[in-house]
Amino acid sequence: MIRKPAVSGQFYSGSTQRLKEDIAKLIDKGVHPQDVIGCILPHAGYIYSGKVAAKTVSCLNIKDNAVLIGPNHTGYGVPFSIMTEGRWQTPLGEIQINSDLAKSILNKSKYLNDDTDAHIYEHSLEVELPFLQYYKPDIKIVPIVVTEGEISIYKEIGESIALALKESKLENSTLIIASSDMTHYEPKMQAEKKDKEAIEAILGLNEDKLINTIKRLNISMCGYVAAAIMLIATKLLGAKSAELISYQTSGDITGDYSAVVGYAGIIIK
Repeated sequence: MIRKPAVSGQFYSGSTQRLKEDIAKLIDKGVHPQDVIGCILPHAGYIYSGKVAAKTVSCLNIKDNAVLIGPNHTGYGVPFSIMTEGRWQTPLGEIQINSDLAKSILNKSKYLNDDTDAHIYEHSLEVELPFLQYYKPDIKIVPIVVTEGEISIYKEIGESIALALKESKLENSTLIIASSDMTHYEPKMQAEKKDKEAIEAILGLNEDKLINTIKRLNISMCGYVAAAIMLIATKLLGAKSAELISYQTSGDITGDYSAVVGYAGIIIK
């Protein structure tokens, strides 16, 4: 199966040349890429969150594989969905799913299901791909889309990812990427205050604190489940610290601070 782009020409340019030029303008050419285990990237239209995403990706030593975990905005498919076969298409070319790794993760988890419906129209993973392709056109991916559930489910999926990577000896050649925007459509000062607490929990590598903070403050961080799973997996693979690379809101672009969306780029080392 070839998964066709769902938001090309909307969230980012549908033109190959224009998309390359847009990314080239957004990336930070002054940073030295680091070997990291995972990261959090935003997934809004590039005009809004592209600068945060690009600055964060600029800090990454892009590896051969990426396990991409994002929220299900569409409601299609199963609650915890993994694609194990096929290719994803963007204006920059096609990306192959690492079927062996995807099937290994699937076989280790009783909650993940092999499913394509959750991925067909979902943008949260798609918008990250051109940034990865820009640096490594032959990167392979494992797409995972998740919804809310019990914390025990998140822990089991994170453990399954880490175990599969260790068994396949791919832990040093794989990035684990959580796709998430932060607070949605609240006044800037309020959004920033809430996001600061969520970010502090992530920087502390504490998925339980992140989940509790989301619930306590009613933070509309769409990908907090993906972030929690990523934290669980990366800690099992040796993560010791995290760093906030960039944070901004849509208001910084539009000038409208009455109802903003927050965007954070964080790396896990």
